[in-house]
Amino acid sequence: MLEEMRIRSLGVIDDAVVELSPGFTAVTGETGAGKTMVVTSLGLLLGGRADPALVRIGAKSAVVEGRISVSPGAPAALRAEEAGAELDDGTLLISRTVSAEGRSRAHIGGRSVPVGMLSELADELVAVHGQTDQQGLLRPARQREALDRYAGDAVTGPHAKYAAAYRRLRAVSVELDELTTRARERAQEADLLRFGLGEIEGVEPRAGEDVELAAEAERLGHAEALASAASVAHAALAGNPEDPEGVDAATLVAGAGRALDAVRSHDPALAALADRMGEISILLGDVAGELAGYADNLDADPLRLAAVEERRAALTALTRKYGGHGEGIAAVLAWSEQSAERLTELDGDDDRIGELAAERDALRSELSGLAQALTDARTEAAARFAEAVTEELASLAMPHARVSFEIRQSEDPEGVEVGGRTVAYGPSGVDEVELLLAPHPGAPPRPIAKGASGGELSRVMLAVEVVFAGTDPVPTYLFDEVDAGVGGKAAVEIGRRLAKLAKTAQVVVVTHLPQVAAFADRQLLVEKTNDGSVTRSGVTVLEGEDRVRELSRMLAGQEDSQTARAHAEELLATARADGR
Repeated sequence: MLEEMRIRSLGVIDDAVVELSPGFTAVTGETGAGKTMVVTSLGLLLGGRADPALVRIGAKSAVVEGRISVSPGAPAALRAEEAGAELDDGTLLISRTVSAEGRSRAHIGGRSVPVGMLSELADELVAVHGQTDQQGLLRPARQREALDRYAGDAVTGPHAKYAAAYRRLRAVSVELDELTTRARERAQEADLLRFGLGEIEGVEPRAGEDVELAAEAERLGHAEALASAASVAHAALAGNPEDPEGVDAATLVAGAGRALDAVRSHDPALAALADRMGEISILLGDVAGELAGYADNLDADPLRLAAVEERRAALTALTRKYGGHGEGIAAVLAWSEQSAERLTELDGDDDRIGELAAERDALRSELSGLAQALTDARTEAAARFAEAVTEELASLAMPHARVSFEIRQSEDPEGVEVGGRTVAYGPSGVDEVELLLAPHPGAPPRPIAKGASGGELSRVMLAVEVVFAGTDPVPTYLFDEVDAGVGGKAAVEIGRRLAKLAKTAQVVVVTHLPQVAAFADRQLLVEKTNDGSVTRSGVTVLEGEDRVRELSRMLAGQEDSQTARAHAEELLATARADGR
């Protein structure tokens, strides 16, 4: 239940507190006094659109704070706690700030939250109805939503199954259309891939082959210089047989080693050097042997060099066409692997098209059955809903009015077959739902957009909400001039019906009709000060004589009119006699 709202710098309201109570509360006041700002404030608290034009001129921001009592364990309480909000003895504090620049912030239980969180809580806490909601009720889509809401699980179950099949059908259809329309592009892509893979297969590159061939080409291209250098180095280390008088490094090192070995016993340090000299001698012998083998094994065949360069040229050509910049043959092999996978995918598209077509046909058949089940559930619920609303209208001074639903489908050759007809379908089924009203006997049922006056539309909306209250109740209902276009006996009946609704929920009504306000358990008056603003003292609870004076003003425009006072007292007495 909504216990209190504080409104600051919103529209004509400077700083005001609206204290609410259980039961039926009527909010009244002169035209332009700011009554509708109460509805606007609650809309902001519950995630409504933030319009910077609402911020009072001269203020930096508008702030609305609300205190709502919620039962522990209720969905709203659990959702708020999941968001990190704290409840204070079953009370949830909500605030919304709108800056003059259009920025908006929301807080729940002391925790900053996205504005969307307020909207989630709104579904569980409050049903707000204003003139715009009446206009919304004129749209067939909203009427279908209302019918589905009333039907509850009878429609929710089939609708969930239908929606899942519909989403899958759309996905399959999109994929199938894409594969079909891109057939030529896919064929061209496949041909290019086959050509490239054929070129690579013809060369048969190996991983790392380009690096190996580059090294071999370098070696073969400088074979004579490498052999000459190896021979000179070998002669320097091991001696030249053609120059017996020459001195080589091995001989010199051997002589040095013998000199040290002769005296090594006299000094450990010299002995260590002698050991190292022996190691050098061994190393020189190993290097000299490898140099001799290198020179003997060096391949200087110009034919081999030509073959290597030819192979390198073939690999380079592949790299330019299929490899990345500087990535060599490894990139070519990666492209080959990826292209083979893509070609397999493309070659399998024909099979995929067949599979998708079969799945599409199966889904369309399944959708037909689900759509029929959804239509049947709506048709059954529509009869109950129309009967309940018709009964409510009888209590709202429309005893001869009859409400009905027209559920129809539109022909569409591209649609699904339902009941032997091919009809259009959408995410909510194949049904077009329209609420019809026959206001009096003999009048043909017509869409409420055409067949209902402003007052009749207000009563139809109220009747719909009362019926909802019995099947899908919320703790609080707020109506903004639900009695627009209504007067006389009809206004009395609306007041009486709102009072009945208030027996099971909190009802707040912004009204200009005394016949409605008289049935309220509590009446709030919104007044402007001399400077045209509503302040904290501008929202007051009317009791006793003050309430009679306000009802007199609403009746005759004169608070002190004796006739109006008598009528006001009569209205209050009528309301009390009805059990209020």
